[in-house]
Amino acid sequence: MVSGRRSSSQFAALRTLVDAGGGPALPLPPKLSRLYGAFRIAKPRSGFHVFSNFVSTLDGVVSLQVKGHSGGGDISGFSGQDRMVMGLLRAAADAVVVGSGTLAADPQHVWTPAAICPEFADEYRRLEAAMAKPQPALNVIVSGAGTVDLRLPVFASGKVPAMIITTAHGAKQLLKRKIPDSVRIHAIRRRAGDIPPAAVLQEVGRVISGKRILVEGGPRLLALFYKARLVNEQFLSLAPQLSGREMGDARMGLVMGKTFAPRDPLWGQLTDVRLGSRLLFLRYSF
Repeated sequence: MVSGRRSSSQFAALRTLVDAGGGPALPLPPKLSRLYGAFRIAKPRSGFHVFSNFVSTLDGVVSLQVKGHSGGGDISGFSGQDRMVMGLLRAAADAVVVGSGTLAADPQHVWTPAAICPEFADEYRRLEAAMAKPQPALNVIVSGAGTVDLRLPVFASGKVPAMIITTAHGAKQLLKRKIPDSVRIHAIRRRAGDIPPAAVLQEVGRVISGKRILVEGGPRLLALFYKARLVNEQFLSLAPQLSGREMGDARMGLVMGKTFAPRDPLWGQLTDVRLGSRLLFLRYSF
Protein backbone atom coordinates (compact mmCIF):
# COMPACT_ATOMS: atom_id res chain seq x y z
CA MET A 1 0.00 0.00 0.00
CA VAL A 2 2.86 2.35 0.82
CA SER A 3 5.94 2.44 -1.36
CA GLY A 4 9.43 3.68 -0.66
CA ARG A 5 9.49 5.60 -3.92
CA ARG A 6 10.51 9.22 -3.55
CA SER A 7 10.43 12.34 -5.69
CA SER A 8 11.30 15.97 -5.10
CA SER A 9 7.63 16.94 -5.24
CA GLN A 10 6.16 14.15 -3.11
CA PHE A 11 5.28 16.58 -0.32
CA ALA A 12 4.89 19.83 -2.20
CA ALA A 13 2.08 22.07 -0.96
CA LEU A 14 -1.33 21.59 -2.55
CA ARG A 15 -2.71 24.55 -4.49
CA THR A 16 -6.24 25.48 -3.45
CA LEU A 17 -8.47 26.15 -6.46
CA VAL A 18 -11.92 25.93 -4.81
CA ASP A 19 -12.71 26.13 -1.09
CA ALA A 20 -16.44 26.30 -0.47
CA GLY A 21 -16.66 23.84 2.41
CA GLY A 22 -18.18 24.57 5.79
CA GLY A 23 -17.60 23.51 9.35
CA PRO A 24 -14.99 24.53 11.91
CA ALA A 25 -11.34 24.74 10.87
CA LEU A 26 -9.12 22.09 12.42
CA PRO A 27 -6.03 23.32 14.31
CA LEU A 28 -3.46 21.99 11.85
CA PRO A 29 0.18 22.13 12.93
CA PRO A 30 2.28 24.46 10.77
CA LYS A 31 3.70 21.75 8.46
CA LEU A 32 0.27 20.29 7.67
CA SER A 33 -1.22 23.77 7.28
CA ARG A 34 1.49 24.68 4.78
CA LEU A 35 0.99 21.48 2.79
CA TYR A 36 -2.80 21.26 2.79
CA GLY A 37 -4.07 24.75 3.55
CA ALA A 38 -7.16 25.39 5.66
CA PHE A 39 -9.10 22.25 6.51
CA ARG A 40 -12.69 22.50 7.72
CA ILE A 41 -15.00 19.61 8.51
CA ALA A 42 -18.38 19.45 10.18
CA LYS A 43 -18.89 18.17 13.70
CA PRO A 44 -22.64 17.65 14.18
CA ARG A 45 -24.29 18.03 17.56
CA SER A 46 -26.35 14.91 16.92
CA GLY A 47 -25.91 12.01 14.56
CA PHE A 48 -22.71 11.43 12.61
CA HIS A 49 -20.75 13.17 9.90
CA VAL A 50 -19.78 10.34 7.57
CA PHE A 51 -17.06 10.94 5.00
CA SER A 52 -15.19 8.66 2.65
CA ASN A 53 -11.82 8.81 0.94
CA PHE A 54 -10.60 7.00 -2.18
CA VAL A 55 -8.10 7.46 -4.98
CA SER A 56 -9.31 6.74 -8.53
CA THR A 57 -7.95 6.53 -12.05
CA LEU A 58 -9.39 8.77 -14.76
CA ASP A 59 -11.61 5.89 -15.86
CA GLY A 60 -12.98 5.30 -12.37
CA VAL A 61 -10.95 2.32 -11.12
CA VAL A 62 -10.10 2.31 -7.40
CA SER A 63 -8.63 -1.20 -7.15
CA LEU A 64 -6.89 -3.30 -9.79
CA GLN A 65 -7.80 -6.47 -7.89
CA VAL A 66 -4.48 -8.04 -8.79
CA LYS A 67 -2.47 -9.80 -6.09
CA GLY A 68 0.20 -7.44 -4.83
CA HIS A 69 -1.35 -4.53 -6.72
CA SER A 70 -4.81 -4.13 -5.19
CA GLY A 71 -4.06 -1.12 -2.97
CA GLY A 72 -4.32 2.58 -3.59
CA GLY A 73 -0.60 3.01 -4.22
CA ASP A 74 -0.84 1.50 -7.69
CA ILE A 75 -3.70 3.89 -8.44
CA SER A 76 -2.06 7.06 -7.07
CA GLY A 77 1.42 6.31 -8.39
CA PHE A 78 2.52 6.01 -4.74
CA SER A 79 1.84 9.69 -4.21
CA GLY A 80 3.20 11.18 -1.00
CA GLN A 81 0.63 13.97 -1.22
CA ASP A 82 -2.18 11.42 -1.35
CA ARG A 83 -0.79 9.65 1.71
CA MET A 84 -0.49 12.98 3.52
CA VAL A 85 -4.18 13.71 2.87
CA MET A 86 -5.18 10.19 3.93
CA GLY A 87 -3.33 10.67 7.20
CA LEU A 88 -5.02 14.04 7.76
CA LEU A 89 -8.47 12.53 7.28
CA ARG A 90 -7.69 9.68 9.65
CA ALA A 91 -6.45 12.16 12.24
CA ALA A 92 -9.73 14.07 11.93
CA ALA A 93 -11.85 10.92 12.29
CA ASP A 94 -13.17 9.43 15.50
CA ALA A 95 -13.63 6.05 13.83
CA VAL A 96 -12.38 4.47 10.58
CA VAL A 97 -14.67 1.84 9.05
CA VAL A 98 -13.44 -0.81 6.61
CA GLY A 99 -14.84 -4.06 5.31
CA SER A 100 -13.29 -7.50 5.66
CA GLY A 101 -12.28 -7.41 1.99
CA THR A 102 -10.19 -4.29 2.56
CA LEU A 103 -8.58 -5.97 5.56
CA ALA A 104 -7.80 -9.06 3.48
CA ALA A 105 -6.20 -6.90 0.78
CA ASP A 106 -3.86 -5.23 3.30
CA PRO A 107 -3.76 -7.54 6.34
CA GLN A 108 -0.73 -5.96 8.01
CA HIS A 109 -2.21 -2.46 8.03
CA VAL A 110 -3.53 -0.50 10.99
CA TRP A 111 -5.83 2.41 10.12
CA THR A 112 -3.91 5.24 11.77
CA PRO A 113 -2.42 8.42 10.30
CA ALA A 114 1.14 7.29 11.04
CA ALA A 115 0.63 3.92 9.36
CA ILE A 116 -0.19 5.54 6.02
CA CYS A 117 2.15 8.54 6.25
CA PRO A 118 4.87 8.01 8.87
CA GLU A 119 6.74 11.10 7.64
CA PHE A 120 4.22 13.30 9.48
CA ALA A 121 3.48 11.08 12.48
CA ASP A 122 4.44 13.83 14.94
CA GLU A 123 2.24 16.40 13.19
CA TYR A 124 -0.74 14.07 13.21
CA ARG A 125 -0.25 13.42 16.94
CA ARG A 126 -0.11 17.15 17.56
CA LEU A 127 -3.34 17.62 15.62
CA GLU A 128 -5.11 14.87 17.56
CA ALA A 129 -3.91 16.39 20.85
CA ALA A 130 -5.14 19.83 19.79
CA MET A 131 -8.53 18.27 18.98
CA ALA A 132 -8.57 16.69 22.47
CA LYS A 133 -9.06 13.22 21.05
CA PRO A 134 -8.80 10.80 23.99
CA GLN A 135 -7.42 7.93 21.87
CA PRO A 136 -6.64 6.98 18.25
CA ALA A 137 -9.60 6.55 15.93
CA LEU A 138 -11.55 3.37 16.58
CA ASN A 139 -10.77 0.84 13.83
CA VAL A 140 -14.05 -0.80 12.81
CA ILE A 141 -14.00 -3.97 10.73
CA VAL A 142 -17.32 -5.02 9.19
CA SER A 143 -17.48 -8.77 8.57
CA GLY A 144 -20.78 -10.57 8.15
CA ALA A 145 -19.20 -14.02 8.39
CA GLY A 146 -16.76 -13.14 11.16
CA THR A 147 -13.92 -14.77 9.23
CA VAL A 148 -11.10 -12.47 10.28
CA ASP A 149 -7.73 -13.38 11.73
CA LEU A 150 -7.52 -12.01 15.26
CA ARG A 151 -3.72 -12.29 15.13
CA LEU A 152 -3.46 -9.43 12.60
CA PRO A 153 -1.90 -6.15 13.80
CA VAL A 154 -5.18 -4.19 13.80
CA PHE A 155 -6.41 -6.56 16.51
CA ALA A 156 -3.30 -7.89 18.23
CA SER A 157 -0.88 -4.96 18.27
CA GLY A 158 -2.80 -2.88 20.78
CA LYS A 159 -1.98 0.24 18.75
CA VAL A 160 -5.66 1.09 18.25
CA PRO A 161 -8.99 0.24 19.85
CA ALA A 162 -10.73 -2.13 17.45
CA MET A 163 -14.27 -3.30 16.90
CA ILE A 164 -15.59 -6.12 14.76
CA ILE A 165 -19.22 -5.70 13.71
CA THR A 166 -20.69 -8.97 12.54
CA THR A 167 -23.80 -11.14 12.48
CA ALA A 168 -24.93 -13.53 15.19
CA HIS A 169 -23.31 -16.38 13.27
CA GLY A 170 -20.08 -14.41 12.82
CA ALA A 171 -19.92 -13.54 16.51
CA LYS A 172 -20.38 -17.20 17.41
CA GLN A 173 -17.38 -18.11 15.26
CA LEU A 174 -15.21 -15.31 16.66
CA LEU A 175 -15.99 -16.08 20.28
CA LYS A 176 -14.54 -19.57 19.87
CA ARG A 177 -11.12 -17.90 19.73
CA LYS A 178 -9.11 -15.78 22.14
CA ILE A 179 -10.19 -12.15 21.81
CA PRO A 180 -7.43 -9.54 22.35
CA ASP A 181 -8.14 -7.07 25.13
CA SER A 182 -8.30 -4.12 22.71
CA VAL A 183 -11.01 -5.73 20.55
CA ARG A 184 -14.77 -5.54 20.95
CA ILE A 185 -17.15 -7.91 19.18
CA HIS A 186 -20.58 -6.46 18.35
CA ALA A 187 -23.25 -8.68 16.80
CA ILE A 188 -26.32 -7.29 15.12
CA ARG A 189 -29.63 -9.11 14.97
CA ARG A 190 -29.02 -10.77 11.63
CA ARG A 191 -27.80 -14.27 10.95
CA ALA A 192 -26.27 -13.63 7.51
CA GLY A 193 -26.05 -11.18 4.61
CA ASP A 194 -25.02 -7.53 4.36
CA ILE A 195 -24.83 -5.57 7.59
CA PRO A 196 -26.93 -2.38 7.30
CA PRO A 197 -24.79 0.78 7.54
CA ALA A 198 -27.26 2.29 10.02
CA ALA A 199 -26.55 -0.67 12.30
CA VAL A 200 -22.81 -0.07 11.91
CA LEU A 201 -23.20 3.55 13.00
CA GLN A 202 -25.46 2.55 15.88
CA GLU A 203 -22.88 0.09 17.21
CA VAL A 204 -20.05 2.59 16.80
CA GLY A 205 -22.10 5.16 18.69
CA ARG A 206 -22.32 2.82 21.65
CA VAL A 207 -18.58 3.01 22.32
CA ILE A 208 -17.34 6.42 21.15
CA SER A 209 -18.54 9.95 21.79
CA GLY A 210 -17.02 11.42 18.61
CA LYS A 211 -19.16 12.21 15.58
CA ARG A 212 -16.78 12.01 12.60
CA ILE A 213 -16.78 8.65 10.84
CA LEU A 214 -14.37 7.89 7.97
CA VAL A 215 -15.34 5.05 5.61
CA GLU A 216 -12.31 3.73 3.73
CA GLY A 217 -14.13 0.91 2.00
CA GLY A 218 -14.06 -1.14 0.13
CA PRO A 219 -16.38 -0.22 -2.73
CA ARG A 220 -19.08 -2.72 -1.73
CA LEU A 221 -19.28 -1.39 1.82
CA LEU A 222 -19.25 2.21 0.58
CA ALA A 223 -22.08 1.39 -1.85
CA LEU A 224 -24.22 0.28 1.09
CA PHE A 225 -23.59 3.58 2.88
CA TYR A 226 -24.50 5.53 -0.26
CA LYS A 227 -27.62 3.44 -0.85
CA ALA A 228 -28.75 4.24 2.69
CA ARG A 229 -28.01 7.96 2.05
CA LEU A 230 -25.59 8.05 4.98
CA VAL A 231 -22.53 9.60 3.29
CA ASN A 232 -22.14 13.33 3.89
CA GLU A 233 -18.89 13.94 2.03
CA GLN A 234 -16.67 12.18 -0.49
CA PHE A 235 -12.96 12.93 -0.76
CA LEU A 236 -11.67 11.70 -4.12
CA SER A 237 -8.07 11.88 -5.30
CA LEU A 238 -8.03 11.73 -9.10
CA ALA A 239 -4.89 10.21 -10.61
CA PRO A 240 -3.92 10.98 -14.22
CA GLN A 241 -3.74 7.39 -15.39
CA LEU A 242 -6.01 5.09 -17.37
CA SER A 243 -6.44 1.60 -15.98
CA GLY A 244 -8.75 0.08 -18.58
CA ARG A 245 -11.03 -2.90 -18.10
CA GLU A 246 -11.63 -6.15 -19.90
CA MET A 247 -15.26 -7.10 -20.28
CA GLY A 248 -16.33 -8.75 -17.04
CA ASP A 249 -13.03 -8.31 -15.19
CA ALA A 250 -12.78 -7.73 -11.45
CA ARG A 251 -11.44 -4.17 -11.39
CA MET A 252 -13.51 -2.11 -9.01
CA GLY A 253 -15.05 1.36 -9.19
CA LEU A 254 -15.84 3.69 -6.31
CA VAL A 255 -19.11 1.90 -5.48
CA MET A 256 -19.90 -1.69 -6.34
CA GLY A 257 -22.92 -3.93 -5.86
CA LYS A 258 -25.58 -1.19 -5.92
CA THR A 259 -26.91 0.95 -8.77
CA PHE A 260 -28.30 4.48 -8.67
CA ALA A 261 -28.79 6.04 -12.12
CA PRO A 262 -31.01 6.30 -14.05
CA ARG A 263 -33.83 5.44 -11.65
CA ASP A 264 -32.30 6.73 -8.44
CA PRO A 265 -29.41 9.07 -9.33
CA LEU A 266 -27.28 10.36 -6.51
CA TRP A 267 -25.76 13.77 -7.20
CA GLY A 268 -23.09 15.48 -5.14
CA GLN A 269 -21.90 19.08 -5.02
CA LEU A 270 -18.25 19.92 -5.64
CA THR A 271 -17.04 21.93 -2.63
CA ASP A 272 -13.25 21.75 -2.70
CA VAL A 273 -10.53 21.33 -5.33
CA ARG A 274 -6.80 21.21 -4.62
CA LEU A 275 -4.08 20.66 -7.19
CA GLY A 276 -1.17 18.39 -6.34
CA SER A 277 1.99 17.68 -8.26
CA ARG A 278 0.18 15.00 -10.27
CA LEU A 279 -3.15 14.30 -8.57
CA LEU A 280 -6.28 16.42 -8.33
CA PHE A 281 -7.87 16.36 -4.86
CA LEU A 282 -11.65 16.70 -5.04
CA ARG A 283 -14.27 16.95 -2.32
CA TYR A 284 -18.03 16.54 -2.74
CA SER A 285 -20.94 17.01 -0.36
CA PHE A 286 -24.06 14.83 -0.50
